[in-house]
Amino acid sequence: MTWFGAVARLRARREAGVLVTVATVRGHAPRNAGAKLVVGRSETWGSIGGGNVEAVTIDRAREMISTSATEPELLDFALNDKVTNRHGVQCCGGTVSVLLEPLPVVRAVAIFGVGHVGMELARVLARQDLDLHLVDSRSDILAEERLAVLADAVAEVRVHHTPLLPEEVLDELPRGAHVLIMTHDHAEDAALCDAALRTPHLGSIGLIGSAAKWVRFRKRLLAEGGHDEAAVDRIKTPIGLADITGKDPATIAVSVAADLLRTFEAEGSSEREHHRDERPRGPQPLPPLQDAISRS
Repeated sequence: MTWFGAVARLRARREAGVLVTVATVRGHAPRNAGAKLVVGRSETWGSIGGGNVEAVTIDRAREMISTSATEPELLDFALNDKVTNRHGVQCCGGTVSVLLEPLPVVRAVAIFGVGHVGMELARVLARQDLDLHLVDSRSDILAEERLAVLADAVAEVRVHHTPLLPEEVLDELPRGAHVLIMTHDHAEDAALCDAALRTPHLGSIGLIGSAAKWVRFRKRLLAEGGHDEAAVDRIKTPIGLADITGKDPATIAVSVAADLLRTFEAEGSSEREHHRDERPRGPQPLPPLQDAISRS
């Protein structure tokens, strides 16, 4: 499998990984600059030459995966018999720099209702590296010519036409997907809110609408839906940044997108803090001497 195919496979599986590239080579080395290796939690694809260089790189890549690292790293190796190596001696005689680039699990967002606001929001979010699900019960709203403006999207756009029960799409969404409910029909919105609260693997849930709309929805979710206060409070409404009050669809879309990106940032900070808390406490033994490797 090519490195490109391996990256695509990790993305499809929603698994984190690291893309490794031989950045520079001076003198003799097992592989030339540009050679690539993709590292997953339990698999690897490709090679940067084997031996200590590859083994140490894989070790570090998996450390980066386990800590949800977001910044790339550069590792430098000297290939001679005068350095101490963790995984055997490589004495080709040259030096190698290896770039490690994290491949995080891309976030997923589902927009239920691709009307005026939903379409403007899709145009904004399509510029982000994420899986973007567009869901609507109306076929004309999802017509190919209408969605043509998303043809150059950075996001992976997935279209779901659901004429009867759009809430069934919730079960198909990836774990942690963020849901934004803004359909043309309040009854459909209400059904989606109820179903979203019954779908445990979702991330945030947002609902567009007025305070009066939410009063009615909240009462129904508590009384008829059987949800408790804590569950209902998972639904954020109104969505968007509170200090942006414009009602134009494009303005609302920018506000909602900015608020969602802020949610992503908070989510990432929480994940990194969680990994820090999992680290062993107290003094730890120093790792084996690695004269052959330095980080920059």
